[in-house]
Amino acid sequence: MSAPMSFGTGIALVAKREFMTQVMKKSFIVSNVIILIAIVGGIIAYSLFSGGDEDKSTIGLTGSQSLAPTLVAVGESVANPVEVTEVSDEESGRTQVANGDLDVVLIPGADGAYTAVTESDPSAGLRAVIDTAVAQHAQSAALTEQGVDQAALAEATSTAVVTVQALDPPDPEAGQRIALSVAVVFLLYMQIMMFGLYVAMGVVEEKSSRVVELLLSTLKPLQLLWGKVIGIGAVGLAQLALYGIAGVGTGLATGALTLTGTAFGVLFGTLGWFVLGFAFFAVLYAAAGSMVSRQEDVNATASPLMVLIVIMFISAFSAVGDPDGTLSNVLSWIPPFSAILMPLRIAAGVASPIQVVVTILLMLAVTAALSVLAAKIYQRSILRIGKVVSWKEALIPAK
Repeated sequence: MSAPMSFGTGIALVAKREFMTQVMKKSFIVSNVIILIAIVGGIIAYSLFSGGDEDKSTIGLTGSQSLAPTLVAVGESVANPVEVTEVSDEESGRTQVANGDLDVVLIPGADGAYTAVTESDPSAGLRAVIDTAVAQHAQSAALTEQGVDQAALAEATSTAVVTVQALDPPDPEAGQRIALSVAVVFLLYMQIMMFGLYVAMGVVEEKSSRVVELLLSTLKPLQLLWGKVIGIGAVGLAQLALYGIAGVGTGLATGALTLTGTAFGVLFGTLGWFVLGFAFFAVLYAAAGSMVSRQEDVNATASPLMVLIVIMFISAFSAVGDPDGTLSNVLSWIPPFSAILMPLRIAAGVASPIQVVVTILLMLAVTAALSVLAAKIYQRSILRIGKVVSWKEALIPAK
């Protein structure tokens, strides 16, 4: 006589079965290939069509090119880079400006003066670069004529610098944080909603086909419930990790993301919070699925969960612009809102380590309590074929 199956072994067997069933579906493979192509292609397209040399103003110089290094240096120093090209003569420069090939052409005059030819008035930034460069170039020429040693002068004035001490310095990764926050909210919304429904549909399928009666002859309800949650959750986690690795990897390769801890921290944090958020809702979706006998009736019992998920993500999207606001801060302590608001606050860099640890413990405690409740609902409802079991009937069994 074989030894009885342990609690963990039963969960593992069910989880393996659910995982393999999901990942071997042709529709699952095809849809993920399409999504990965869209993620990688979208990031590559963004990197190609945003930023780069197109932001540089183009300046043409006729005659001597001695002003060119000064123009480039001044442009870099004021964060308004310029590209300087040599123009053969004044007429050619005017033609290139008229055709849009140059933003401005500088024509030298007497005593170090220049005439700037443009299609219309130049921007304030470009005008400041040209004025400053011409003034510095003229000053340098005048000092040289007076016999001043330029190297000695530069060394003597090198210590006269301004050191900025900002009370609230800007976050150099602010743009990345906002983009990652939006991506986190969207991905978690889709993954929790979709794979939660997978759990409910799987329970209904087993119930309608009477397979569950055979499974419950050898497994306890809690083993079957957690095996299904873990197996389908593992599929969702693997899928989310694949999306994240593809997105972060492509972003780093194309330069859309910089190689800092932000992108990797957000990736791993999102995976961890998906596990917590999915576990919270999956046990409830399993209970909701056990209360019906047809898949088209799932919405009748799962609608309260869907409404709660929608409310969660509406609050998350509203908090993207102000992740450290009162609403975001308060709701992030409350399960299940913490499952979506905490990764958002982590991505924005406003979550304290204490808050992260405490909210994780709260999510684990509430999910554990819900799993016990869901197992009771599952046990009471899974063998009731035909009539839809209401939440009231499932929570308060008839005496």
